[in-house]
Amino acid sequence: MDGDPAVEPELDGFSRVLPLPYRVALIIVLGIWCWGLNLHYLSLVRIDVPSLIRYPSRSSPHHPPHHLSTYRIATFLSVPLVLSLFLFWGITQGNATDIAGWEILPNLYLLILVVGFIAPIPFVSRTGRSRTLATLKRISIGGIAEAQDGKFGDILLADALTSYAKVMGDLFISLCMFFSSKHSSTGPPNRSCGGAFWVPFIISIPSMIRLRQCVTEYFRVQNANKRTGQISPATGWGGVHLANALKYSSAFPVIILSALQRSPEPSKFGMSEATLFRLWLAAVFVNSAYSFYWDVARDWDLTLFSSKKEREDPEHPWGLRRHRWFHAKEFYYAAIVTDAMLRCTWSFKLSPHLDHFNDLEGGIFLMEALEVFRRWMWIFFRVETEWVRNHRGPAPDDILLGDMSNKFDEDD
Repeated sequence: MDGDPAVEPELDGFSRVLPLPYRVALIIVLGIWCWGLNLHYLSLVRIDVPSLIRYPSRSSPHHPPHHLSTYRIATFLSVPLVLSLFLFWGITQGNATDIAGWEILPNLYLLILVVGFIAPIPFVSRTGRSRTLATLKRISIGGIAEAQDGKFGDILLADALTSYAKVMGDLFISLCMFFSSKHSSTGPPNRSCGGAFWVPFIISIPSMIRLRQCVTEYFRVQNANKRTGQISPATGWGGVHLANALKYSSAFPVIILSALQRSPEPSKFGMSEATLFRLWLAAVFVNSAYSFYWDVARDWDLTLFSSKKEREDPEHPWGLRRHRWFHAKEFYYAAIVTDAMLRCTWSFKLSPHLDHFNDLEGGIFLMEALEVFRRWMWIFFRVETEWVRNHRGPAPDDILLGDMSNKFDEDD
């Protein structure tokens, strides 16, 4: 109820429909639904995700499967969100003054969202909730479990957080505006709220978490090699972890240069706006290209960037790999193309008629939603890759489409 629209920037049409706090909530709830879909589909193709992440197994066959529990959590959080949105729309009717005055509604839902994660939810396993909270606590400082204790789950969750970096920044902005006496959190987003430091720092946190995890894994490999007196053929000397750490480090120049470009006086850093933009563009290209390479070559173990001999091996489709769990090679090709496109959404900024795309609230929300979609897709292939690494049984790429369709019909 703080803030006076008369003295604030004009409220854009998108923010009249979805104020910033609601956009943050929608992205988070969307992510939970996506995780449920991940678990559901992977269970249908007989990939046991809970065993990979060392998640507590069901003590009774009568207990609901993990994906159903996730759907229940998502439903539990979605119902009050929808009710809150309809109530907000009914009260405000798109009026900027009323939108600013009723900021309590979306922020009350954010409180429900936080409580929903911490407090017991009906029909949801307390063991699973405790395990999730323990994992969040461990990775929040860059910690990572040993392989037998659920390291893969820690990596999945920490990687997912990197896709929510901008959402975390928006959450901070929303709360900053809510507790400010000058702005309403449902008014025009004040992306300088809290000063020039806090938002870039918060956006950097997920990358710092993964960076520390990679460094921790490197030292674990080094210590293990020292104990045995030789380099393990399974883990090598740990160079892959340093290379992964470098990938996450490449996000920091992008964040820093973006913050400098938003500075009202960029020339005070000794660089012109054009120079800052060129440096930012170079940093973004390096980060996007490196991340795309890592997704395909390391996270998915595909041979697209391998030698010509490996790429054209007759034992597997071009650019893929021999052992695959998904039945159609088109899945992998579609994932590669989609990942490349969404890794490079920054290129919209290069188009003259979309020069201010990222400055529009609707554009920012779309970018955040597309990143959640990319991560949702990435998880399918990252989990499939881990499953293949651990189960080199009968070649699953021999599964017939008809067999898969029949199995889906039986499960339904």
